Amino acid sequence: MAAVSRGVDRVLAKCEACINAGNYYEAHQMFRTVYFRYSGQQKFTEAADLLYRGALILMQHNQHSSGADLSLLFLDVLNKSKSTVTDTTIGQISDLFEKMDSECPERYPFLTKAINWSSKVNKQHKRGHPDLHQRFGVIFKQERNYLQARYHYIHSSDGEGCAQLLVEFHTNHGYSSEVDMFITQAVLQYLCLQNKTTASLCFEIYTQKHPAIDKGPPFGMPLLNFIWLLLIALEGGKLAVFTVLCEKYQVSINRDPNYREYLDQIGQLFFGVPPPQKTPQGFFGNLLQNVLVDVDSDEEDSMGSTSSHSQAARVRAGASSVLNNSTTSSPSSTKPRKSESNFEVD
Repeated sequence: MAAVSRGVDRVLAKCEACINAGNYYEAHQMFRTVYFRYSGQQKFTEAADLLYRGALILMQHNQHSSGADLSLLFLDVLNKSKSTVTDTTIGQISDLFEKMDSECPERYPFLTKAINWSSKVNKQHKRGHPDLHQRFGVIFKQERNYLQARYHYIHSSDGEGCAQLLVEFHTNHGYSSEVDMFITQAVLQYLCLQNKTTASLCFEIYTQKHPAIDKGPPFGMPLLNFIWLLLIALEGGKLAVFTVLCEKYQVSINRDPNYREYLDQIGQLFFGVPPPQKTPQGFFGNLLQNVLVDVDSDEEDSMGSTSSHSQAARVRAGASSVLNNSTTSSPSSTKPRKSESNFEVD
């Protein structure tokens, strides 16, 4: 490893001499030439080290296009060598991305390529490694690019960081009537990605930290109560309970048409709801139809029947009580802004 470092150091010294003399193009071409030599010899460790350090040097001298080119070649090395995702590689990728000028045309291709690499070498993370998404989220938050930051936090496991982002995002750019909608959409999207733990943490921190939310639960906003009870219902996985919640909070759910689509996926993932039939009755009619099947199957087991009906009854009573005690009505006419409501989980 020491020999590797000495070899790269010598190349860097020659390139830095060119850079200090203002010969940026020559330095860039020198980096590329040595990279191809290392790559042909399958000296991937040396190639990655050279490209990472060379890219940082060039960007420090405002040569962002050249630095971005070396950064993309750095990702090529990771792909060719089939390097695994480590804290070191995540740190290097995020360093390069953070140093790139936000207007650099290669910046988003670099991000996409990095996410794709992480998904290839970690098959369990088909949408990209959550730690890499988290680092991108932090960088975009620092740049006040809230929509991009939000996207990457949703694909991470950092519920606390996402909650803090959403509080900042809403207080700076949201309407007062959207305070509950910002967190509702995030929680539903986390659940669609089967990230229940992060969804719960995000909801807890957001409702604690947001200055416009009174201490709860229960809360003064029906939509927050719906999410709170939904997270509890996930533990039991009973379709009857899920259906009761959707019935009781239908007015709040109707505030955003995307909620129905998210709840359809959540019903399938956590409550055994079959894919909805293409009939005029829609999603909630399908839920009502399927809950009868769920209850009938529970009746075959007397213990299961008692548990299912009692849990559904408790949630029905609890939801009614919370709705009756809510101090804030659900403004069904209020619409979130387009940028927020159209955010999709892919």
